[in-house]
Amino acid sequence: MTYKRQSVSGGSWGGKVGFFLSRAFTNIRQHAFINVVTIGTIALAMLIVSLFLLVFVNLESAMENWSERVQITVYFDRELSPPEQSQIQQRITALTGVSRASYVSRTEALVRFKNRLKGQGTLLEGVRADVLPTSFEINLKRQYRETSSVEAVVSHLKSIPGITEVQFGEEWVRRFNLCINFMRLLATLLGVFLIIAVVFIVSNTIKLTIYSRRDELEVMALVGATRFFIKAPFLLEGIIQGVAGTSVAVLLMFGLFEGFMYNAGDYISFNPVSSGFMFLPYEYCAGLLGAGALLGFIGSLTSLKRFITT
Repeated sequence: MTYKRQSVSGGSWGGKVGFFLSRAFTNIRQHAFINVVTIGTIALAMLIVSLFLLVFVNLESAMENWSERVQITVYFDRELSPPEQSQIQQRITALTGVSRASYVSRTEALVRFKNRLKGQGTLLEGVRADVLPTSFEINLKRQYRETSSVEAVVSHLKSIPGITEVQFGEEWVRRFNLCINFMRLLATLLGVFLIIAVVFIVSNTIKLTIYSRRDELEVMALVGATRFFIKAPFLLEGIIQGVAGTSVAVLLMFGLFEGFMYNAGDYISFNPVSSGFMFLPYEYCAGLLGAGALLGFIGSLTSLKRFITT
């Protein structure tokens, strides 16, 4: 006696997808406990990934803010006339990598000096503005704040007539960029290790789910169901598990983040809101959902290969 192989070759793709989705949700309802365990495991794994991303995003934001302190100052031994200021400013801003150049007159320099010595004004009694140099404070574009780029800008500035001195905190810039590169390398290594661990955990969790239903797979194969007919619902089930687990992880992370921001003032000495702390951007959340769906799909696909080989 022979059996006709089950298939869904007839009908539209929309009908096929609807059929397989219906089967996937039916399987989830019929095996609720094991699916809840799987989704919970995925949620825990993706929660760790979400936390890592949250730290990484805010660390990148902090480094971006710190990098704005990379500034070049050029000094002149005399006060510049308005036409000279405009001409030199144009030459400076025309240099590759320069985003802005602000002129600081002797009077403004004295005011800043006094503000920095608040409470010690007696030290500046008799000091006149003409003893201070005039200057341009130069800010660089983000991609030109590396040590080599800063040094290239400095070399061009030294060729501009009238500039008597150029300062940019060479040692500070070098150490700052070294620190940033080290932190990014460390974050990359930790990220790669974390991704491998999550893939391993999710794959083995889904493998246990499918292993508990191996009899169902064998029966379907015996009655003539095609490999695609058997696999499709399980693959969709894996995607649903991945998206559901990741959604739970993102929502939990958002709740923890909001709770931290609301109560942060009780146990830390600075305000995280004013410090620029932020939750994951929408594109990161969407990427996490996509990664969760992909993890579920890959976990189901690799697990099914053990039971469906022909």
